[in-house]
Amino acid sequence: SMNVKETDDLFEIEIAAPGFNKKDFEISIENGLLKISAKNEEEIEKKDENFTRREFNYNSFLRSFTLPENVNEEEMIDATYKRGILKLTLNKLHTDEIVHKRVIEVH
Repeated sequence: SMNVKETDDLFEIEIAAPGFNKKDFEISIENGLLKISAKNEEEIEKKDENFTRREFNYNSFLRSFTLPENVNEEEMIDATYKRGILKLTLNKLHTDEIVHKRVIEVH
């Protein structure tokens, strides 16, 4: 699940992602697309006198979002992971910095 909060200056995105470590995440922005992925592989081996037991655990996910045009992709994006929640903070552009689409008429 995911929550998005918008204020005058920023967007806060919270994603529930229990069972991961900070190093498991890969976060990138390219051409207005925010990609968040995580992969965790764990192998546990228990040996006893008469047997060996192996347990494998694989977790992964991928989410991608098209960012609004007023997200400042050039500024630092803050990412924290605590108690199974990944939180991203993205700064907004000031209204005078937003590049609007221009239509050029052909003569």
